[in-house]
Amino acid sequence: MIATVLVDTNVFTARLRERSPLATSYAKHLFGQRIALAPQTVAEARYGVLSAGWGAARVERLTRLIERARALPVDIDTIEAVAQLRNECRQTGHGLHQRGHNADLWIAATAIRWRIPLVAHDAIFDGCPGLELRTELDTQPTG
Repeated sequence: MIATVLVDTNVFTARLRERSPLATSYAKHLFGQRIALAPQTVAEARYGVLSAGWGAARVERLTRLIERARALPVDIDTIEAVAQLRNECRQTGHGLHQRGHNADLWIAATAIRWRIPLVAHDAIFDGCPGLELRTELDTQPTG
């Protein structure tokens, strides 16, 4: 049985860059997995293409990557997961409750709602309540 993972924007789009160290380090988390995306990841990737002024070939490559993945729907359970997670993060002092992390909040809540791991290279997800995080960041305390 093929497992599904939700992939955060920076890991997902790293596959578009030639010889990307980020893509290389996360390949083990993606190989043989069904790739799912939160709508925020699709929007962030498309915005990145527009703001960078990419040519047609690179835009088409992104489109093909998105089409091969499964963009998960925003349903009432996802909306409830966002509200619950934001409140829990506020109560525990986790940074995902802050407005500047709204897209990340939705991405984490999408993974929680669908009960799938999140593959991400962003420290904001570390310690997120209820989130199964797969990362190559060194999140161990130092000193």
